[in-house]
Amino acid sequence: MSDAAQTPPQAAIVAAEAPARAKPSNYPEPFAARVAGRVKRPLGDIFGLRNFGVNLTLLRPGAASAVHHVHSRQDEFIYVLEGEPTLFTDAGQTRLRPGMVAGFPANGTAHHLENRTERDCVILEIGDRTAGDEGRYPDDDLKAVLGEDGRWRFTRKDGTPYPA
Repeated sequence: MSDAAQTPPQAAIVAAEAPARAKPSNYPEPFAARVAGRVKRPLGDIFGLRNFGVNLTLLRPGAASAVHHVHSRQDEFIYVLEGEPTLFTDAGQTRLRPGMVAGFPANGTAHHLENRTERDCVILEIGDRTAGDEGRYPDDDLKAVLGEDGRWRFTRKDGTPYPA
């Protein structure tokens, strides 16, 4: 049994001190470059949460939260803690400020955030981990499928894989 398996989950932590995700992005290039400047701290994983994920996400100036997307099965929710990110949806753009929230039901509007300011933005992201979820990217030749192992697999819309 590994040390990690023997260590009980944390009872409480300071969220901003949680370790950042080791790999900044799972997107293939050229999409990974769009989220450069994004730092995710997977808080839910620290506590062994399996049904939903929680990320404390930092967006440096110029960074995007994700490629414009919609999930087939996953609901998502964001809460702005610091800064003023711009929310992009099918309905247009909305400048958010601390204390504002937004939710995205499965098969709802495509969405993403961008930090178009000179200050960092910090967002709390919450999403479920429904098996069989797929990500659709209406503006790009990109498709994502959530594998049984909980990892995203990215291809072009015709199923052709991107180079590793």
